[in-house]
Amino acid sequence: MFRSILTFAVCLVLYISFGLQMIDAIAASQQEAGALSVDFFRNRESPSWKTDDLANDLSNASLDVDDKVKSVNSSAEHDLSTTDKAPKEDTDEHQVDTAAKNARRKLREKRREKRAMDLVRKDDEARVKLENAAIERSKAVDSAVLGKYSIWRKENENENSDSTVRLMRDQIIMARVYSVLAKSKNKNDLYQELQTRIKESQRAVGEATADSDLHHSAPEKIRLMGQILSKAREDVYDCKVVTQRLRAMLQSADEQVRSLKKQSTFLSQLAAKTIPNSIHCLSMRLTIDYYLLPMEKRKFPRSENLENPELYHYALFSDNVLAASVVVNSTIMNAKEPEKHVFHLVTDKLNFGAMNMWFLLNPPGKATIHVENVDEFKWLNSSYCPVLRQLESAAMKEYYFKADRPTTLSAGSSNLKYRNPKYLSMLNHLRFYLPQVYPKLDKILFLDDDIVVQKDLTGLWDVDLNGKVNGAVETCGESFHRFDKYINFSNPHIARNFDPNACGWAYGMNIFDLKEWKKKDITGIYHKWQNMNEDRVLWKLGTLPPGLLTFYKLTHPLDKSWHVLGLGYNPSIDRSEIDNAAVVHYNGNMKPWLELAMTKYRPYWTRYIKYDHPYIRGCNLAE
Repeated sequence: MFRSILTFAVCLVLYISFGLQMIDAIAASQQEAGALSVDFFRNRESPSWKTDDLANDLSNASLDVDDKVKSVNSSAEHDLSTTDKAPKEDTDEHQVDTAAKNARRKLREKRREKRAMDLVRKDDEARVKLENAAIERSKAVDSAVLGKYSIWRKENENENSDSTVRLMRDQIIMARVYSVLAKSKNKNDLYQELQTRIKESQRAVGEATADSDLHHSAPEKIRLMGQILSKAREDVYDCKVVTQRLRAMLQSADEQVRSLKKQSTFLSQLAAKTIPNSIHCLSMRLTIDYYLLPMEKRKFPRSENLENPELYHYALFSDNVLAASVVVNSTIMNAKEPEKHVFHLVTDKLNFGAMNMWFLLNPPGKATIHVENVDEFKWLNSSYCPVLRQLESAAMKEYYFKADRPTTLSAGSSNLKYRNPKYLSMLNHLRFYLPQVYPKLDKILFLDDDIVVQKDLTGLWDVDLNGKVNGAVETCGESFHRFDKYINFSNPHIARNFDPNACGWAYGMNIFDLKEWKKKDITGIYHKWQNMNEDRVLWKLGTLPPGLLTFYKLTHPLDKSWHVLGLGYNPSIDRSEIDNAAVVHYNGNMKPWLELAMTKYRPYWTRYIKYDHPYIRGCNLAE
């Protein structure tokens, strides 16, 4: 009976060995090809991967019972080493079976190890991607100027805070991480102590950005915090968990900064639309005093110069008395022949009295000045002017005055700038009607009320425009100042007629040839595009986009030194560039008369204001 069982076992092993030899051969070929490496797993064997099967048990049992089989195996092994042919005797079955099982086991180990390594690699790749994405987002947050409201009023931005402040803030961050770990491991005493140290350090740091701003207790707080952090590191430190927690904190901080930047954008747009109380006070006091004047004292001298084409004429459209006074004063103070300069001011009904009274009290030397009320231009009506017709439409009224439109800090900031009241005023669109307003003039220099003149501008009348209508400084030094930034090129009318990479130019200081204007019917071109944009499908609101379309290929580029822009939004303009400019322009939200103006640019504007003037002093206008 025993011999029958032994014979059956040997036959079974022999049967299996042929299949295992084939697996062994496949493994050998893979090793030669380099796809797998069994040596890698020799010292990495896991007990859970070891196997014992029935064939091994049977062979061991047969060896214990029959010593003769063992000797046959030994001789068979010797024969295998000296001949190319494997003997097909029952005595070599144990050796073949053992080698095949080892190869098969190693293959299984290799496959499992490979799967484990793939899983680890994929986890590492995902973690690295998350970290890199969070870091890139955090880098991008501070790049937008509108996200830096807190530093607008500082002369110099402090990029490198002092080392003690940085150390304390780093300690607070690590203490927060350790407090989370301590709480998760039920180490309540450590958690409470960390929370106490965090509060103490926060009170000591406060809003400090330099060591000199720190509370006198800061060194002691640093020492105590260092001690608790050392203790926490010994008790609860876990590299993987700390990394995950710091990554989560970074992403959370990134989202908070984005939210705050959006709120800052909203507030800056809101602030840009408001008139400071002091300027409002100035306008009201001047208005009252103007209408108390007798009629004979309300006239300006030298009215005969208003239509003389031999003189230098300026067009200034504004509802801000103080801003208009800076433009006029700066121009006259830098003019070589002030008596040859003529200023044509147009304002609205509300500020007409104030504007007249100011320049009656403060005449611009020998220069000529004249103030008009835009509401008295009877030809400027809705039947002639597309903008007026559109502003009176129900759709536009709903866009501007709908009660439930977003006005909160968290919504509506993206479109708020297009709802600026200046877009509702015809003063902003009057620039497209210069020949109608001044029919006797050949050339006129248009100036915005947020500019300051620093040099004599008479050279602009001598610039050869080469048959063009508009002389302006181009602004396409960077890609975002090209046509596709302002105009919707997905519209077929725009795509067919304009180049998206065409150079943009600046409104704010433009010399216009009014003769060429009339020949080329510029106002008619403007009307055509304005009518096509009734639903705001070609551009949003404003005057620069229709100006780019109207004066397309009709604009002569001026030298950039004539007009430097960006003082109302760009904190990094080169000082020499500003000093050498004939005109500096505060385009942007940070106007020089607002509290959010950038401090380092404001003196260029304030030097032309007399702060000891009774009206200015009476309205608490401070330098």
